[in-house]
Amino acid sequence: MSEHLEEVMEEHGEYCLRVAYLYVKDWTIAEEIVQDVFFAYYRQRDRFEQRSSLKTYLVKITVHKSHDYLRSWKNKRHELFEKIHIGANKRTPEMTLLAKDEQNTLTIALFGLPITYREVIILYYYQELKVREIADILLCAENTVKTRLHRARKMLQSKLNPSDWEVLMDDSF
Repeated sequence: MSEHLEEVMEEHGEYCLRVAYLYVKDWTIAEEIVQDVFFAYYRQRDRFEQRSSLKTYLVKITVHKSHDYLRSWKNKRHELFEKIHIGANKRTPEMTLLAKDEQNTLTIALFGLPITYREVIILYYYQELKVREIADILLCAENTVKTRLHRARKMLQSKLNPSDWEVLMDDSF
């Protein structure tokens, strides 16, 4: 493995992992996606034209790989087996407590959004990207990103208490 790839993985690996997790909601699958991202980057690193930062380029690949996974049969099969497994086994009190601890109100509301709205919220608030950068990553117009952000905020507003909503009230782009 080249030194360059090791440096890139060290610098951007955790960030890409968090982005993938916010899409697929599973750390193991997110790790697989990030491995695929860096493998794709290694194989086609000459395609990177440096029109944006390397971080933006890698996030774009991560988003696309996450979308591919969410559309795949592997994901649908994983969800089906998970539902069957949870239905067959009763949760212990410890498991219930841990599950409640891991899920906060905003995360639950966020994951309840359709993927097109969830991704703009994640990229804008959690990854702190500008509307222009989000448009580049998602291959859509800036006005589309602004519209999705506006609609996502409206959806979240209906799901959250006013105190939880304060963080997302700023509508300036």
